[in-house]
Amino acid sequence: MLKTGVIEFPAGRCFLVEPKHTYSESADNLPDLPVMTETLLALELQLQNYAVDLHAFSEVVLADLGATIQVLRMVGREYGASDDGFTRIEDYICTFGPTACFEAVAKGVMARNLQRHTVSQIWAHSRQVAQNAKRLAETARCAISPDQAYTAGLLHTIGSLPTILGWDSIEASHDYASTALKLAERWAFPSYLRDFFCEMLMPGYNPQWSEIIAEAHRLASGQTDHCSLYDAAIRPSA
Repeated sequence: MLKTGVIEFPAGRCFLVEPKHTYSESADNLPDLPVMTETLLALELQLQNYAVDLHAFSEVVLADLGATIQVLRMVGREYGASDDGFTRIEDYICTFGPTACFEAVAKGVMARNLQRHTVSQIWAHSRQVAQNAKRLAETARCAISPDQAYTAGLLHTIGSLPTILGWDSIEASHDYASTALKLAERWAFPSYLRDFFCEMLMPGYNPQWSEIIAEAHRLASGQTDHCSLYDAAIRPSA
């Protein structure tokens, strides 16, 4: 359980946690995800303060699809498929330390050959669906927590990212639901996210996910151009 929302850095070091750097990356040799420049600047500014507000730092990460995936990948390399009792990005940032999380996020510099406008649209769409999903989970009577709903909503497009980002690998496929689950397993995402992607691939596996994300997507009106994964696997049949 977190006892504080602020991590202090006397003499530039975190006195609550020591960042871990002993990750094995052999199972994760895919490219880093692009991260918005404004996200990197906001995180860097927070690290320059004597005390880092854990909640504020987490909010910046969770506002950026690429940054969130980069942190989850770092966690997966450390813990594997074990959830270790944590499900929130804020918990991971507290465990690893803001500096280690920033270093993971900073690897995802926007590649020159990417169209920033396209990436920005996808990132903005994912964020809106995530916000809608969180609000729905707050009012719905289900086992899905608002934090989990937000993260799932944010990541609901990842099956299409290898194709969009031009990855030359077997992950770049138009079977977006299958690709999403493969990535979730390869990156050892938390079990609730793997359940979410199973529902995308096999509707009926956990219909609570379909109901929340479908409604969250409906509320994100006018922003469906880059959501082929939703069109293929989430939309409920008439």
